[in-house]
Amino acid sequence: MGSVLAASSPTQPPPASGGAVPPGLTVPPGFGMPPVSSVLPSSAAPEETESSLPNPGGFEECHRKCKEVFPMQMEGVRLLVNKGLSNHFQVSHTVMLSTMGDSSYRFGATYVGLKQTGPAEFFPVMVGDMDNTGSLNAQIIHQVSSRIRSKLAFQTQQNKFVNWQGDAEFRGDDFTATVTLGNPDVLVGSGLVVAHYLQSITPSLALGGELVYHRRPGEEGSVMSLVGRYTGSNYIATLTLGGAGVHASYYHKASDQLQVGVEFEASTRMQDTSVSFGYQIDVPKANLQFKGSIDSNWVVGATLEKKLLPLPLSLVLCSFLNHRKNKFQCGFGVTIG
Repeated sequence: MGSVLAASSPTQPPPASGGAVPPGLTVPPGFGMPPVSSVLPSSAAPEETESSLPNPGGFEECHRKCKEVFPMQMEGVRLLVNKGLSNHFQVSHTVMLSTMGDSSYRFGATYVGLKQTGPAEFFPVMVGDMDNTGSLNAQIIHQVSSRIRSKLAFQTQQNKFVNWQGDAEFRGDDFTATVTLGNPDVLVGSGLVVAHYLQSITPSLALGGELVYHRRPGEEGSVMSLVGRYTGSNYIATLTLGGAGVHASYYHKASDQLQVGVEFEASTRMQDTSVSFGYQIDVPKANLQFKGSIDSNWVVGATLEKKLLPLPLSLVLCSFLNHRKNKFQCGFGVTIG
């Protein structure tokens, strides 16, 4: 919700998809308060100060943990080759062979800059891919300061600009605020503005909201949503309620090998509701990962991923069966690098 682009980069590289841990408030030497022992008598015990609330992360990350448990649908044969040209530059080649749609080839490139903001985070990050028809998806992510991060995204189809958006995210000690501007056109008077805000109420509870405003010639409207997320020791419960509908998710980590997730979605525009259950099983000793799902529409899906270590090679098997429509889809993927 709030994303303008209809498609994202084919592979989400770790620098682009990972979120930086907000730095704490540091006080330079000599500018802080004097030691407690110098202002309190030796017999007095210093009072324990409560730790500050943590940063809740981004608004779009509220349901992400649950969604990662569900398998991704794939049809046909996919071959992905990743090649690192240097410590900061990587290219990829993706070939898709399909019996239901058009086959395609995509060339992708990723550049990671020299500015280090964390143990494994460098900026700026530039990610892009282009297919054989000339359609381009590109993203530029940069950490402007320790608290401000910006992102620009573009999408073209057959050498024509279709969508573009700009994001500005500010992460405070216990809140995150984001503003997104999509497809602005001053001459026509159209565009999309999305505002997100997420606040930590307690170390486990975070509350926030989303406001979407769109305008085009002869049409104008806005949609508001509220979100609440509760994080336990091994589970995350999230509820989004707004004019567009209701979205609830529950993620539970049963063990190091088993993770489960449940999603409930009700759309007021589509007049439809659905419930989905997914699970993920990891077998580290066998370098094996299995994901499965079933929903209220009787769609059953599963993916199996096997890493052939020490070779830089991964195999993926995918299958989805829609019992109501009597349709079956099967996919096979190979990733090198």
